[in-house]
Amino acid sequence: MSRPKEPESKITIADVARAAGVSPMTVSRVLNDRGGASAETSQRIILAASELNYRPNPFARGLRSDRSKAIGLLVPDITNPFFPEVIRGAEDAASAAGYNLLLSNVVENSKREEELIETLLRHRVDGIIVCSPRLPDAALHKALAPHRAVVLINREAPNEVAGTIVTDYETGASRAIDHLVERGRRKIAIIAGPRSSFGGKSRLVGFRKTLAVHGLKAQGIVYCDPTAAGGQTAATQLLAEAPGVDALVCYNDLNAIGAMKACRAAGISIPAQIALIGFDDIPTAELLSPALTTLRVQKREMGEEAVRLLLSRIATRNRQHGIVIVPELIIRETT
Repeated sequence: MSRPKEPESKITIADVARAAGVSPMTVSRVLNDRGGASAETSQRIILAASELNYRPNPFARGLRSDRSKAIGLLVPDITNPFFPEVIRGAEDAASAAGYNLLLSNVVENSKREEELIETLLRHRVDGIIVCSPRLPDAALHKALAPHRAVVLINREAPNEVAGTIVTDYETGASRAIDHLVERGRRKIAIIAGPRSSFGGKSRLVGFRKTLAVHGLKAQGIVYCDPTAAGGQTAATQLLAEAPGVDALVCYNDLNAIGAMKACRAAGISIPAQIALIGFDDIPTAELLSPALTTLRVQKREMGEEAVRLLLSRIATRNRQHGIVIVPELIIRETT
């Protein structure tokens, strides 16, 4: 019976220095391209490092340089189609700048969000981006305070706490109501998403203000999880409590997809009897039948801008603060 293979020991700068016949400091200077050695010595060091399969430890290097070249990104739910596009934009921008992106999934849990913010601090990331945080302001600001640099997506914060990328949800919601009224809808109900959502609260402000401008009130407001199942449950409740509703405006496209299912189950035709509007314009929105009218948010650009803003704050402690993205109404078949 053969013995299990012993794990290979980690090759260090000291090992490379011994093999090349130089000091560890000389190896460090050559491998970090800081000069200080002849061409012959540099070649010998590089050859020794290659033969020993030496790989530098980026976190150890970060301890010396006070930079890890890593940034953290927290998203509330990786299964929500909104966030992969944000992640892709952030990854592209981080990679182009020579940074690694460490992704964490909060799974819509504020306690886990708090824990992950602390975990990224222990990993010595240079900064973090928190997407749609669910923590209350006081707890969120306290958790973020020890980090070198922070950017929040879809949440406002004071300048000294974080830079922000904020969607103008209030304007988007207003455009949704205006569109429904133009189409002759008067009995409008709202699927409002999670109570803890900053974006959800902003949407509600826009909905209520614009309904009032038209002399209308919401026929019903139901909070729910930001999922298709949440939207289906909320729509089923609204259809039962407010018969005759002729339009539903939804927190996001997933809620709208669930609402479509509830309407079909109730035998209600879309858009003949009831109009639907979502929010975000996820990739499946235009593939639905009928195709979903929604408010488009530029998600990939949001991720890119968040990284650019974060790197600016890391490099210069730049206090550039808010970037505002205005949603675009995409009219399709559900209205």
